[in-house]
Formats: sequence, structure tokens, C-alpha cells
Amino acid sequence: MKLAISTEGNAVSPHFGRCSAYTIVDIQEGQVVKREQIENPGHSPGFLPNYLSDMGVNCIIAGGMGSRAQDLFQQKNIEPIIGVQGSIDEVINKFLNNELEKGEDLCEHPKAESQPDPQHQPSEKNDMDTNQRICFTAQGRSIEDEIDPRFGRAAFFLIYDPETKSIESLENPNKNLMQGVGPRSVQFLSENNVDVLFTGQIGPNAQRVLQASKIKVISGASGKIKDLLDKHQIEVK
Repeated sequence: MKLAISTEGNAVSPHFGRCSAYTIVDIQEGQVVKREQIENPGHSPGFLPNYLSDMGVNCIIAGGMGSRAQDLFQQKNIEPIIGVQGSIDEVINKFLNNELEKGEDLCEHPKAESQPDPQHQPSEKNDMDTNQRICFTAQGRSIEDEIDPRFGRAAFFLIYDPETKSIESLENPNKNLMQGVGPRSVQFLSENNVDVLFTGQIGPNAQRVLQASKIKVISGASGKIKDLLDKHQIEVK
């Protein structure tokens, strides 16, 4: 059995997707054999159920979660337990003793969950300044490759240089780190003078560091890098 607990500080977060981290707990024969905390990789529809399923998670514990998200987790054979409050240690002990109970959803959700979140929508073409250094998280080294939906653990960063109108491909040196991948990746982009970032999902910690670094974020990006370049009229030689 493997648990994922939405975490804020030392307590259960009231929202499964907007927490700063997840506490991942491996349980064997009623005992905790491994416990670690991972940074929230980002929140967009359908992403976290797949992400946590790939990690082998069987159960997610949170203060609140929308009904659509619960359905998506159940489709991945991950049991959602919501309405949970208290410290992480307390919750783990209750789970081990079969004393953890579901409660009422502790966070408010939009009435129409299918409506897009404007904070996660790509900007229109006329918002793009092509005189800036632009970074794309990428699954490969070429503009024919697709956007990597992850930021901190993206495989590559493709950076557009407006002076030469060329693309530089950089392997992400932080993708295999255990902790702090988001902030360290922000530092890496800052060292490479990036002004704008295109990516899929951004965790709250990385988002705060990006804002502090004055790097504009366009999240919710998908598809081939080439298509995004064409859409935003970015000329590459």
C-alpha cells in the first residue's frame, strides 16, 4: 500500500491539487517502511492521477477534492479519502489503526469545473514579446519534439535567442534530484537569462520563485514546440 497525502507544512492541505507537496508513505504489513515528501509537480485536469499512479500510489488523502478529480483517481484505482484534517503524523497513525474516516469536502470548488482556469491558459500572440529570451520545457532536443508537461523535471529546456533567432537545447541538470527541483530549475533559467517560460504544469513553490525572478510563465502549453513558435510568430533561423 502506498499513500499520497496532500501536505502544507506539517499538516494535511485542504486541497489535493494546490498543496505545496505530497507526503508519500509506503506501508507493508501494517508498518511504514518508507516516507518521503515530494514537491507538487503542478495541477491541471487529469495530470495528478496519472502522475501518482505511475508512482504506485493506491490512496490519496486530502482535505478536499472535486467530484471530477475523485472520479479520475478512481479510474486509476486510487482511493480518494477527503475531509481529512490534522498533522501528517496523526493521519498516518489513524490510517495504520484503521481509524481514518472520510469527512466533508474542506475546500470550495468552482461550480463548473470544466471551465478553464485563466491562470493556466497560454497568452495570445499579441501578448508575446519576441525580443525576449523564451524557454520551452521539452521532451527532446528538437523543436519537432513536444512540450514536456513538467517544469522542474522536464527533460530539456529549449531557449530561443532573439538576437540570433536560434534555439539552444539544454538538458535539465535538476530533473533527477529528490527535492527542490522547481526552485533549482528556476535558478538555472535565471542563469540563462530567460524572460518567458512555456510549460505544462507549475507547482506553487516554483511559481513563487519564478515570480520573484520576474520570469513570465505561460502554463497549460502543449503540442510540438514548432507549432507554438508558429502560433506566436516567433521566427527561427
